[in-house]
Amino acid sequence: MTPEQHLQTLREENARFAAAAAAARTRVGWGARVPGCPEWDLADLVWHLGEVQHFWGWLVRTRATSPAGYREPGRPADDDLPAFATAQARELEDALSRAEPTDPVWTWAPQQDVAFVLRRQAQEAAVHRVDAEQTLGEVTPIPPEVGLDGLDEWLEVMVPGALPGGPPTGAEPVVFHAVDADAERTLFAGTADRPVATLTGPAGSLLLVAWRRIPLHAVTVDGDADRAGALLATVTLD
Repeated sequence: MTPEQHLQTLREENARFAAAAAAARTRVGWGARVPGCPEWDLADLVWHLGEVQHFWGWLVRTRATSPAGYREPGRPADDDLPAFATAQARELEDALSRAEPTDPVWTWAPQQDVAFVLRRQAQEAAVHRVDAEQTLGEVTPIPPEVGLDGLDEWLEVMVPGALPGGPPTGAEPVVFHAVDADAERTLFAGTADRPVATLTGPAGSLLLVAWRRIPLHAVTVDGDADRAGALLATVTLD
């Protein structure tokens, strides 16, 4: 995906998140648990995304080369959270729209530019939109191109960050076959001659499996499901 597509995805997913959070607030209340993040309730989820977008909006707006000057916002009362989150979403979108993807900024990854922020925040919003929808049990699909881009980011950025020393001892390949994107991606490629399992499904579902938002059996597993699940679990995402 291009930086322009990431920005458009961020806008769309922010709007869908706000709509899902509003519906959940009305129907199940602020205390509803978030299935993909069971330690959080709905209020925690809305606060988390708003706080994250507040930080990255500040960073891009100021072109900060360090997070040292950032001042954390205070958490609003629950009923004030929607307005806070909406304001942070708009400010992040505006800051990104005014920046060049090549502009240097601090990030926690080797890639230190606005393009990284665009991609990361588009994916952050997409997964958390699903979190909000899961509180209602009414999840809408992640578009194929967004799901495949998210798998690529997970493999290129998240996995190396979680496993800086490389694949764990005894790792075997796990293949993701995205049927709606006509593409395959592989976790721990080259660690063995054959994959331990192939996971087949829509790209968005495969992404949600990788982020542990849905169980492995939500997609088709050809091979050793238990071993594949154990290998996915080595990628800690805290």
